[in-house]
Amino acid sequence: MEQKVKNNIILYLSQFVAISEVNEINDELIIRGHRIQEYSLKQIRRKLRAIIGSIHEESTIAGSIFYVKPAKKRIYINVILFFITILSTLFVGSIMEGADPIKNPYNIIKGFPFSFTLMLILGVHEFGHYYFAKKHDVDASLPYFIPAPTLIGTFGAFIKMRSPVKNRRALTQIGAAGPIAGFCVAVPAFYIGLKLSHIVDLPTATEGIILGDSIITKFLTFIVYPNLKENMDIMLNPIAFAAWIGMIVTMLNLLPIGQLDGGHVAYGILGKKHKHLAWTVFGLILVLGLIPMFFKVYSLNWIIWMVLVFFLVKIKHPPVFNEYEKISKLEIILGVISLLILILTFIPIPIRI
Repeated sequence: MEQKVKNNIILYLSQFVAISEVNEINDELIIRGHRIQEYSLKQIRRKLRAIIGSIHEESTIAGSIFYVKPAKKRIYINVILFFITILSTLFVGSIMEGADPIKNPYNIIKGFPFSFTLMLILGVHEFGHYYFAKKHDVDASLPYFIPAPTLIGTFGAFIKMRSPVKNRRALTQIGAAGPIAGFCVAVPAFYIGLKLSHIVDLPTATEGIILGDSIITKFLTFIVYPNLKENMDIMLNPIAFAAWIGMIVTMLNLLPIGQLDGGHVAYGILGKKHKHLAWTVFGLILVLGLIPMFFKVYSLNWIIWMVLVFFLVKIKHPPVFNEYEKISKLEIILGVISLLILILTFIPIPIRI
């Protein structure tokens, strides 16, 4: 058993068991001690399921013996999902280029610019989290890419942290690393995509789906097309569209709510006071989602996202292992950078029809 895995199991199990002795036989930890009575074995399994594959308790006169095996790491699942997501994004990208990959499967290669750009942004984002998780001795999985039959071919990607984060400093760095890294790739990709895009008359551009603009996309558009008239619009190249999606993903993740990336950063800086900010932002975003209806604009972007956040991500953030360790100037700087990126990428109405 890896020493780091062993140490993590002992560290986090010690929250529920007064440990007196630890031995290891054939990748199984044999731990003697006394279980804290307020926690059942079932609760311990549930709370530590990310790092413990199995745990059994044997009662003795001197206390209890716990037989613990670490959770198995199944990398093949990550690899399979990665290649399926490449195929699904290639398929969508080829359709954007006017190809029909069903009639002629070879045409799927035409989706490479879109697929490569989107996968690169998502991958860099997740590996930013992964690198800093490893740096702070958090047992984290490789990224899971999620293929999906959507307009972009995916539901994004995520990493799974198998062990709790030790302190607020680590939480802030892990949370901020992903969106900052992804943003640094999305911005130049959007610029390159704009250079490859073309101008159309506004009446044509207003038919179908209209993508919203953020401060950063407006700024980059002005640089590439400084003479763009009001009766003109831009038909985005697939590279620019993939970068736009990447910035949307960054924006949504940076909202300071629950276990979103922004929630990690906000909790790392504010601690338990984070919940007040989280509920405030949640309420404001809900109101923002209702405003377009008064102007007869079809857009349920924020309503749908907030429903998903409420039921899947939750509003409150769980505590870290060491709640009271102070943060440093670095975490404050990361918090400010994250806030600036949120402001630059924020779109009041991301998509409307």
